[in-house]
Amino acid sequence: MGIIDFIKTQFIEVIEWTETSPDVMVYRFPVANKEIKMGAQLTVRESQAAVFVNEGQIADVYGPGRYELTTQNMPILTKLKSWKYGFNSPFKAEVYFVNTRQYTDRKWGTANPVMMRDKEFGPIRLRAFGIYSFKVDKPDVFLKEVFGTSAEFSADAIEGQLKRSIVSGLSDMLGEANIAALDLASHYDELSDLAKGRLQPRFSGFGLVLASFYIENISLPEEVEKTLDRRTSMGVIGDLGKYAQYQSAEAIREAANNPNGGAAGAGVGLGAGIALGQVMGQSLASAQAQSVAQAQPAATAAPVAAASAVAACPACGKPVAGSPKFCPECGAKMERKCSVCGADLGNGKFCPECGAKA
Repeated sequence: MGIIDFIKTQFIEVIEWTETSPDVMVYRFPVANKEIKMGAQLTVRESQAAVFVNEGQIADVYGPGRYELTTQNMPILTKLKSWKYGFNSPFKAEVYFVNTRQYTDRKWGTANPVMMRDKEFGPIRLRAFGIYSFKVDKPDVFLKEVFGTSAEFSADAIEGQLKRSIVSGLSDMLGEANIAALDLASHYDELSDLAKGRLQPRFSGFGLVLASFYIENISLPEEVEKTLDRRTSMGVIGDLGKYAQYQSAEAIREAANNPNGGAAGAGVGLGAGIALGQVMGQSLASAQAQSVAQAQPAATAAPVAAASAVAACPACGKPVAGSPKFCPECGAKMERKCSVCGADLGNGKFCPECGAKA
């Protein structure tokens, strides 16, 4: 080291860190020969913590604020160094700045399907994804358990471990929740809160805190979704007979509007026409059956009415059925009488006295 470099190391220094990248979690302050002079100014900003490491051992942890590094505000490091006189010579130590803000919008998802036993579908495979956020809660634990003595540490370096912990814990939770697959969508908020509480101990082991956790979607296997789509479609269609008539009519219309269909189009139209004829024939047969059923009471009542329309010949007294103009026995002219009030009907269709039909 030249004389100029030596002189530079003797000036009172300012120890601080401004973020160079949003994903950097830990930054080691570069000091020449790792020498920090007594009286140096330490600036720790909001959402930061400064960790002093002496000979591989954590000496002090500083929160946000401004500090002058002396024996008075560095009791642990002073004891480790056995400084009895408070001299101003440099001491060797490492300073690590730890970012304590939240790392948001971190995505998680199941790389492989999660097996689950459902009451309705039996064993099924589920996929899920969502977002979460985390931050450093205990810088000293984070240093010991995760980043060690690296000069720089980013969130990407630990994100893979966190995702695997999330998927493992979520798989256990879904199996124990015992919620039907079709009802999972209505329990996303409850499942998210439950998962956050169950995953927190895993994050605490790294000196982290799980700030938020959200389940955005839990999807069923593709074949199960297709089956549900068909079931839903049948419910929307309703009357299959009317739907078949509609489909047949649409097929005939499409075939008629397709002049370039050729023989193939004609065949499609003919097949659709036959199908429509069968469906319409069944509908007409059903309608006729209903008409016959409705007409049966009137048919049974007609003989009674006809039987009651029997008159006696005024000349010979023989009973005469119906409404003939002359008696079939003696040839006498028949008088038309109202069967309700007995008035003379003449040639009218209704009784002139009571209005009854002749």
